[in-house]
Amino acid sequence: MGQPVTVIEKSSPHPGVVRFETNRPLTGMGHETFRSPADVEAAADKPASRVAGALFARGGVTGVHVNGNVITVHLDRTDSAAGLKELVEELFTYYREGVEVVMPEGVGD
Repeated sequence: MGQPVTVIEKSSPHPGVVRFETNRPLTGMGHETFRSPADVEAAADKPASRVAGALFARGGVTGVHVNGNVITVHLDRTDSAAGLKELVEELFTYYREGVEVVMPEGVGD
């Protein structure tokens, strides 16, 4: 990955639900639903499970559904979506300050 992922936050008519649309599909054509951090642990290490894991770790999230490039987040009624958009945007950025890029041998020769 490593290329910037752009995210658009969209409100929902349902209280406690927020949607994010990314410029890249995270699940292909499938759906992935995570109702708890345990669901993330049981899933393979894929982009959708990485997103869900980061959202649950942030706190205030009760469920995550990912379909293609749409992430639907169910929030605890007492929490807001503040900071979630940035969390998703930064999740797949590999080249961050302080990260050393290691090139495999033979590349660039």
